[in-house]
Amino acid sequence: MNSVGEACTELKREYDQCFNRWFAEKFLKGDRGGDPCTDSFRKYQRCVQAAIKDKDIPVEGLDFMGPSKDKPES
Repeated sequence: MNSVGEACTELKREYDQCFNRWFAEKFLKGDRGGDPCTDSFRKYQRCVQAAIKDKDIPVEGLDFMGPSKDKPES
């Protein structure tokens, strides 16, 4: 599946491959260590957020791809 923005599709593929490899080769075998895909996810996240803004896609009220802005601070 392609991403919301054409420029983000390759970043999505890279993240998907990283996640699937980590999930199958580490997580399912009991290795709950660090997530090696964090950097690729953040790059993809920034790209998607920019594409949504560029395409003027209404997302008011949605909480996706990141922490909620409405959570009370500790």
